[in-house]
Amino acid sequence: MSAEKNPRLSEVIKFLISGGICFLIKLVCSVALRFSLGQDTWLSVLLAEMVAIAANYVLCVFWIWPSAKDSSAVTKIGFVVTSLIGLLLNELLMWLFRLIFGEEQVLFTVFGRNVSMYLVNVCLTTGIVLFWNFFTKRAVLQSRLLQKWAAKRGA
Repeated sequence: MSAEKNPRLSEVIKFLISGGICFLIKLVCSVALRFSLGQDTWLSVLLAEMVAIAANYVLCVFWIWPSAKDSSAVTKIGFVVTSLIGLLLNELLMWLFRLIFGEEQVLFTVFGRNVSMYLVNVCLTTGIVLFWNFFTKRAVLQSRLLQKWAAKRGA
């Protein structure tokens, strides 16, 4: 089944592409802030995450779900809240998987490089948070109920 015939598949593919773009934006921003401008690591990551959330919002609203262009302030706040919960979920899952599985154990070697449990933890976490982000952002940006509620409140 092709993406042209299945709008949900098209959404998922676009969401994965936008996630990759936002990851690169976050990476470049955090590295630039940390190493080029000498900012603290925590501040660099925080600011980079904020830039990535803004870029993700633009991509979601103008590319993935263009019907959300005229979304209310409530919807925009919902988007940011789901993004921040996704960030917290990411941190919590990484901590939890580190406790359960560890992260230093070498599982195998590929091209002379060790693949540790850390990589498995990152992959598990990324998959879970990807589902969270896709479905919550879709729900917030596509929710007619939320739009009606915001319109009644004048938001």
